[in-house]
Amino acid sequence: MPASPDHAIILFAHGARDARWAQTLQVLRAALLARQPHARVESAFLEFQTPSLEQALNDAVVAGCKRIDIAPVFWATGGHVTQDVPPMVEAFRHTYPDVQVEMLPVLSELPGMAEFIADAVHALVRKPS
Repeated sequence: MPASPDHAIILFAHGARDARWAQTLQVLRAALLARQPHARVESAFLEFQTPSLEQALNDAVVAGCKRIDIAPVFWATGGHVTQDVPPMVEAFRHTYPDVQVEMLPVLSELPGMAEFIADAVHALVRKPS
């Protein structure tokens, strides 16, 4: 990763009491970083784990990022995405009006996601003999 990337991608997930829950998020982080080597790619959590979304956003600014994409690692749009996150993002935008911050779609709304999962499940299901 360069010394001072200007773009950050924050993988934002719910979090869990069991720290092992975040291991797959770290696998996703590594895969995304391999595709975006010039970006700062970090994780953030709504609760139970750190850093919080607010902390990850602030850390990205301190690192010199001027563009931040938040990738919600939630299956579907629900209360957390529609009610909890927007005030956090608006507060950040108010504090840092020169930083562009965007919320990406939830997992189920990513292009091709339903087909990808259907194909993967189909490949794993045993065919009748």
